[in-house]
This record gives sequence, structure tokens and C-alpha cells, in this order.
Amino acid sequence: MEKIKKLSLICFSGHLDKLLAAYTLATGAASVGYEVNMFFTFWGFNLLKKKKDHAFMGKGLLSRIFNFLMGGQKNLPLSMLNLCGMSPKLMTYLMKKRNVATLEQLISAAFELGVNHYGCEMSLVIFGLKKEDLIPQVKDIVGVATFLKISEGGEVLFI
Repeated sequence: MEKIKKLSLICFSGHLDKLLAAYTLATGAASVGYEVNMFFTFWGFNLLKKKKDHAFMGKGLLSRIFNFLMGGQKNLPLSMLNLCGMSPKLMTYLMKKRNVATLEQLISAAFELGVNHYGCEMSLVIFGLKKEDLIPQVKDIVGVATFLKISEGGEVLFI
């Protein structure tokens, strides 16, 4: 019996380096024929927002403040040695200088390769957002049970 070529990534972290790892795995697997499913929850959910910079969004004061502080895709910290927000800019500079795909380029490649993006229903509720607040490439908003069913038969990684 041939093993199903499927990779599912649970993106819990909102750190630049961890999302780079997730998207490197996703695009690599998709480029060799794997079905790839990415599930964004908690801090990783930040990557799915349409607004890529600091923005007051969401239902209720606390959600609006929380979403502003998370900052969107343009404000992802490094998990170590963040240096008051300077390190992500330095890391991206080095990646460009050394001809290594940046997070933005990897995300674009993932969309082109058909990587499925799913948002966590619980995170959507906690952050007071609606599906309309998210990038159009989000295939669906699902709960854990649904994502487990989508992931069934393949490898699952938690990043």
C-alpha cells in the first residue's frame, strides 16, 4: 500500500523564523507533488490577516488592541535575538542579499503551488475577526476536528 503524499502543518507561532521554516517545508513538499495543508492558530493566525501592518481591527476593544499589538505580517519578530524588532529586518536583508527566498516570496510560491491555507475557528472568535478580514487565499475557517480529518493519512508537523 502506497503512503499518501500529504503534509499538514499546524502554524502556532507568529515568529518570522518559524514561519519561514513552515513555508519552506510547505513549498518544498508541494513542489514534489504533496498535498499540503496549513492550519494557522493563535499567533500564527496573524499571518492570515489582510492588513499586514498594525491595525485596530476586530469586534470589541480588547480584540482591537490585541490585533494592533500583533502587528500583521510586516511585524513578525524572531523567536530569539529579536533586538527590539531590528533582527527581522536584518534577516530579510541577508536573505535577499544571499538570494534566499524571503517569507513574502515563499508565501507567494505557496499560493501558486496550491498549498491549502486554513484558519482556526477558535482563533477567529478570540481575535474578534470575520473571514472577510483575512486574505482571500484562506480556503476555509475550520475547527480542530475538521483539520484532523483533512490531515488524515499524512504527516502532521506542529510549528
